[in-house]
Amino acid sequence: MSALLRATPGELADLVLPVLPDAGDLTDGEVVRAFALGAWTGVVEPGDAVGGVVRSVLGPAVGLRAVLEAAVGHDDPRPGLLAGRLLDAGATRDDVGRLDLARALERWRPRLETPVILRSFRTATALGSRLLVPGVALWPTALDELGDHAPVALWARGPASVPAPASSIAIVGSRAATSYGEQVSAELADGVADRGLAVVSGAAYGVDGAAHRAALAASATTVAVMAGGVDHLYPAGHDGLLRRIIETGLMISEAPCGGKPSRWRFLQRNRLIAAMTAATVVVEAGGRSGSLNTAAHAQSLGRPVGAVPGPVTSPSSVGCHALIRSGLADCVTSVDDVLELAGASTDLVAASYQGRRLDPETMRVLDALSTTATRETDELAVASGLSLETVRDVLAELDLSGAARRHGSGWRRVRGRRDG
Repeated sequence: MSALLRATPGELADLVLPVLPDAGDLTDGEVVRAFALGAWTGVVEPGDAVGGVVRSVLGPAVGLRAVLEAAVGHDDPRPGLLAGRLLDAGATRDDVGRLDLARALERWRPRLETPVILRSFRTATALGSRLLVPGVALWPTALDELGDHAPVALWARGPASVPAPASSIAIVGSRAATSYGEQVSAELADGVADRGLAVVSGAAYGVDGAAHRAALAASATTVAVMAGGVDHLYPAGHDGLLRRIIETGLMISEAPCGGKPSRWRFLQRNRLIAAMTAATVVVEAGGRSGSLNTAAHAQSLGRPVGAVPGPVTSPSSVGCHALIRSGLADCVTSVDDVLELAGASTDLVAASYQGRRLDPETMRVLDALSTTATRETDELAVASGLSLETVRDVLAELDLSGAARRHGSGWRRVRGRRDG
């Protein structure tokens, strides 16, 4: 019999509490549930719908016990035992018959070894990573829209919380990006970050890396969604970038520590990027780019997709052109296009002006201001193309309206709100 079946809530608490953020006083049932969810992340592959059904019918803790009883301690797995538990819990015979429990238990069985599961918790504790589980305050509820394909739980490193979809944008694209693709990615990321939005991407070479670097340079939140465990800084060439993200932003994965990145997991993690954000922007994509998979997930969730056009002769933009031509994506050529796509206001202080139309000089100063960086009056004059006197007059009005605030000898724009 598996040692996990004999473990007491107190023994499980020693594993769980160090990785649960703001755990507080948990009941024995809550401890067992959190442990089970963390264990499930190592038992099933991301998006495993059979595992999702087992957990939804039996609950994560009872479901894990049922799987252990059916798969461990026998010469061969016993799918009939698991099927019986599902039927007793109210599942129909037709539903159970469609699950192919025999194959599921065969693929889960090697991962049900107690040392493997315990090692993932202990490594997470040593790294200071956190376990985010459904039903707690820090859980990103937008992921629940994935249904049976929703992640079991998330492992996270970094001080930031998972941003709400309304305040984050996905910027994805080719690993083999051209200089054009990296430049556009950086400009878009810098623009949305400057407007107070988080940048979410996959930490890959090319477009992803350029987006993360631009967000970091703007002192904005950036989230790297990983295909392997958060203990594995992949790709190796982005070791420094990922460490910077861990310092100020967030690295997340549905795979536990010890999980290795694989092609399958890269494709599966794309659904998280799409679900976590208000819109997905594809900067460059070849005909078979993985970023097209992210766009497809966004479309299936009803989230808007944008694509950046490139040179008609560039193979790196074939996928973007196909998305635009088919009507599956809007054409994106500027930060304002991205904000419009996501339903965010491009006039970040409209509420402060009670619907009054902003004059061109005010808009030019607003565009020159940043929500994260303090800018001197003479810098704003250069950036806006206005005289120092005009900039001072506009800043005084923005200060009165609450749209801008003085910080030391410089100014910052106040973060705006979504329309409606």
